[in-house]
Amino acid sequence: MKILYHHRVASKDGQYVHIAEIIASLRKQGHEVVVCEPASIEKTEFGEGSPIVDRIRAHFPGFVHELAEFLYCLPDYWKLRQLIKRHKPDCIYERYNLFFISGIIASRRYKLPLLLEVNAPLFEERAKNDTISLSGLARWSQDYVWRNAHSVLPVTEVLAQMVIDRGVASNRIRVIPNGINSDFATALPPVEWVDQQYQLGGKLVLGFTGFVRRWHRLDRVLTVIAQHPDSDWHLLLLGDGPDRARLEEIAEQLGISHKLTVTGIIERKEMPGLVQRFDIALQPDVVAYASPLKMFEYLALGKPILAPDTPNIREILTDKKNALLFDPSGDGFSDLLLELCETAELRDNLGAAAVKTIETQQLYWDTNAAKIIQIFSPLLVKS
Repeated sequence: MKILYHHRVASKDGQYVHIAEIIASLRKQGHEVVVCEPASIEKTEFGEGSPIVDRIRAHFPGFVHELAEFLYCLPDYWKLRQLIKRHKPDCIYERYNLFFISGIIASRRYKLPLLLEVNAPLFEERAKNDTISLSGLARWSQDYVWRNAHSVLPVTEVLAQMVIDRGVASNRIRVIPNGINSDFATALPPVEWVDQQYQLGGKLVLGFTGFVRRWHRLDRVLTVIAQHPDSDWHLLLLGDGPDRARLEEIAEQLGISHKLTVTGIIERKEMPGLVQRFDIALQPDVVAYASPLKMFEYLALGKPILAPDTPNIREILTDKKNALLFDPSGDGFSDLLLELCETAELRDNLGAAAVKTIETQQLYWDTNAAKIIQIFSPLLVKS
């Protein structure tokens, strides 16, 4: 099958991990994948965004940026048109973005079935954060793309219901959660190397990966550590983010700066080797409709996970079986974290169940790629 993969992601972060893994899995299964993406992505390093987009956002009012997003569809459609004529793909696979209608237009113009991967309801997300000026155009563009895709692939059941609520028939929706590479947990560097690199020898490591924001509430972890000054507990944050400075300040005020390590942005290839050092893996908060990439990495490496008891998390994790889940509206996080810190047997049992979860639920990128082909096949017969 020849697939045209279409996206507008201009930064190399968690979004791009998903894109790269799906493309690699499709190619590994023998399918030809032609990619239509922003030209700037080739020059972007992992953890970086588009400098052009950053400048527009910094120096112009919101409506200018949004209008630029929408007008990007014109050159993007021209690029799609050229690729379709040159490569004659069988279908289009698109990662949904707001103000991004060129893929649907090309799909209809050239009678190509289009599958739409939806990772977030971007209109609602940006409206909640007061970052939409052209709300009418934004809402229309989201509805137009969701309703005109041949099939919509949200990453959680929670998100699927949001798509249904906007008028998409349930029989055109297939939930495909995020996944993990089957060799993610292989060829890892020695744990001793990690200990030496970050002075973690003999410490119980409480770990978190990703972009650290205030709503993650990682200050709660520092509070628990500070309440047990004689412990060997250490918080390791793999990444960076806007809440880093505040957390470092809190650690200093609590007198536990030596028990906090923030690595800053690290290369994607280094992630498995560092996550393997976690004794406890933290998913301290989550967007209600998300399928967090870090959760699958934690599972693959057999880490005991502490996560919020929310519907989207319960699609993958089960309390007291492959994770501990806390009530996000209460104060159970600290109590459960303390229980994990003090009970090695509990950590071992949850970790063993975690790694089995990946195989039992087949949470692999390769499995996701096979599902995509399965969904495409009858659409190609109809077209």
